Amino acid sequence: MANESTIQYGKGLDIGTVNLVAAEQNEKGEVVLRLKRNVFMDVPMDVPTKNMLTKLNVPYVVQNKRMYVLGDHAFELANVLNKPTRRPMKDGLISPKEADALGVMKLLISSILGEPRTKGEICYYSVPGDPIDSDMSVIYHKDLFDAVLKQLGYTPHHIVEGHAIVYAELAEEDFSGIGISCGGGMFNICVAYKSMPALFFSTSRGGDWIDNNVATVLGIKPAKASFIKEKGVDLMKPKTREEDAISIYYRNLINYTLTNIKERFVAAENMPSFPDPIPIVFSGGTSMAGNFIELVRAVFKEMEFPIAVKELRLASDPLNATAKGALTAALLEGAQTQS
Repeated sequence: MANESTIQYGKGLDIGTVNLVAAEQNEKGEVVLRLKRNVFMDVPMDVPTKNMLTKLNVPYVVQNKRMYVLGDHAFELANVLNKPTRRPMKDGLISPKEADALGVMKLLISSILGEPRTKGEICYYSVPGDPIDSDMSVIYHKDLFDAVLKQLGYTPHHIVEGHAIVYAELAEEDFSGIGISCGGGMFNICVAYKSMPALFFSTSRGGDWIDNNVATVLGIKPAKASFIKEKGVDLMKPKTREEDAISIYYRNLINYTLTNIKERFVAAENMPSFPDPIPIVFSGGTSMAGNFIELVRAVFKEMEFPIAVKELRLASDPLNATAKGALTAALLEGAQTQS
């Protein structure tokens, strides 16, 4: 049996529009990750449907007299039945159009976080920075997930998503630089100096924005655009009309993001004076397209950035970086509490 005294308590949770990722450390000091697609389907609560799901080996849950299929199983079942899935999140925040969103999110989060390993175990979860190009409020979103995690037995703390990337990827640079999380609903940016966030914000453009624009110009459904994108696109050498459109909107989105960072460096007060050139690290599912970082470098060369940049690089584990950064914050909090 594992010696519990060797376990560092605390968990990290990435609450993303497309994926949910939980991170914890086991007794060997290894990071254990659990990922689930952030989608669901409601299905009829009758005997034929239950029999069909059992035959297909698809697990389901019943809550408030309704039956749901969650996560990757919902995504796969939707393809089998040619039906759309539903998303509890939209544009990086809890969806205002989904009445079932909060209940489903609690089920999804519980399935990957599990039960606290000690009473009131600390859980750091990701939240967007305040968006600069919309009037969406993050306050309601934070309060909801504080309540969900408390109901699950955790002590919740939030961390701005871009700041989590700094924790996950910039240890060798003394946690100084720019972390960018490229999500489905938003891009999140944090400028940090020695782990302290000096500037953070989000934009309401992400992978979904690319899908919707590609769908509009090509006359296809966003789901098809997303499928083509996820199947694998070389952004520097697109081969088809669809891939060319995806590459064009990627370039536009990268330019939009870097331009906003540049403008905020110029306009913001009390920005740190970095003594050395800093890195900019990109992460998130939208950053995983082929040659993404090469396209970033090509766009960056065309602009005059206000500070010296050492390198532009992709996170070592783009899809899980936010959860790993949140876990780092939780472990640091736990160590400070115990000392």
